Amino acid sequence: MSEVITPSYSRPKVGFVSLGCAKALTDSELILTQLNAEGYQTSKTFEGADLVIVNTCGFIDDAVKESLDTIGEALAENGKVIVTGCLGAKSAEGGENLVRKMHPSVLAVTGPQATQEVMDAVHANLPKPHDPFIDLVPNSFGLAGIKLTPRHYAYIKISEGCNHRCTFCIIPSMRGDLVSRPIGDVLKEARALFEGGVKELLVISQDTSAYGVDVQYRTGFWNGKPIKTRMLELAQALGEMAAPYGAWIRLHYVYPYPSVDAILPLMASGLVLPYLDVPLQHSHPDVLKRMKRPASGEKNLERIQQWREVCPDIVVRSTFIAGFPGETEEEFEHLLDFMREAKIDRAGCFAYSPVQGAVANDIGGMLPIELREERRARFMEVAEAVSAAKLQQRIGATMQVLIDSAPALGRKGAIGRSYADAPEIDGIVRMLPPEKISGKIKKLKIYGCI
Repeated sequence: MSEVITPSYSRPKVGFVSLGCAKALTDSELILTQLNAEGYQTSKTFEGADLVIVNTCGFIDDAVKESLDTIGEALAENGKVIVTGCLGAKSAEGGENLVRKMHPSVLAVTGPQATQEVMDAVHANLPKPHDPFIDLVPNSFGLAGIKLTPRHYAYIKISEGCNHRCTFCIIPSMRGDLVSRPIGDVLKEARALFEGGVKELLVISQDTSAYGVDVQYRTGFWNGKPIKTRMLELAQALGEMAAPYGAWIRLHYVYPYPSVDAILPLMASGLVLPYLDVPLQHSHPDVLKRMKRPASGEKNLERIQQWREVCPDIVVRSTFIAGFPGETEEEFEHLLDFMREAKIDRAGCFAYSPVQGAVANDIGGMLPIELREERRARFMEVAEAVSAAKLQQRIGATMQVLIDSAPALGRKGAIGRSYADAPEIDGIVRMLPPEKISGKIKKLKIYGCI
């Protein structure tokens, strides 16, 4: 049998699977950037890969199952698997690592935000082919690295971890306390993304409104000028940077602190999109107390009304939990009344699901799953009615739309999003084909909403 010789120019190949939220996605982007910088090929499939990296989610039971199943699939198809992400930091009931217990043959397991640990495991099992300072990284945004999103929008993570201890959440145990990125580093990455063609920058973290709290809002530097490490100054700087590129700035995971009020004038002036993703979770003070939420439910309605006075076009997106342990029918009705009065534009709801390691598991009054699901359905009926009524008000409006897809160069119509629609979680705008084949769409008028 003749010996198979691998050509010297062959690049080792790493399969990569990214699961979970946008914050996990940014961790994946950092790892992929480093892999490509060091000369590895990367792929979204297991086929032909020398090893596979799975970035996992461990927040809710369904996500844990999906992550464990994906690890099992990678082991079956490839055999060499490195696991990273939130599930990697999770322990089983006996105290041992959950991933190791379920899949003992994995090569290595790390927690989230562990680029160097992942690269160390890759190097141990698949030596790097060249010096990372010699070759340019293909398909990247310069120092912003590789992005897994379409090239016209990108997420930028401004901090890691969280200082809150919400009883239903185990993220701090996996990602640690709040650690804010230096504001100069954030702005450098943002500029590289805009220069690379990004038209929408989505700002993410565990708690965007707490940016800089851990460093006492210390002064950083950008372009030789001092700038505070704080959400207001960051949003203003990003908005001013985005303007020459005609790009959008969208803020996610913003808690309704009083300090957020200062952002509204930036939205009213058009510097930042008039859109706030505010994870309220509930409205009743007693439920919020059991959840250990950081913001007062009694003032949320008042604060939203004040936001709309300053910026009438603002769109508020939020998420809620129905059937939290101990939730009474009266408390749930309070939530429905809040939805009707607050008129939340975009709302999602989860039926409460126990998460291993969460303090809420020890709170008395766990509701039957059937009741939790029934309340979630009732909530969504109200939320959909509120959203539909708000959308009807847009009929006849002329809006700017960011195009996500335009088959046949738009001759067959297109799909886009308005400022009110974040990618993958909100709505879309469908555009009809132009009346003339050579026609160009300059303005978009809304004729109907469904």
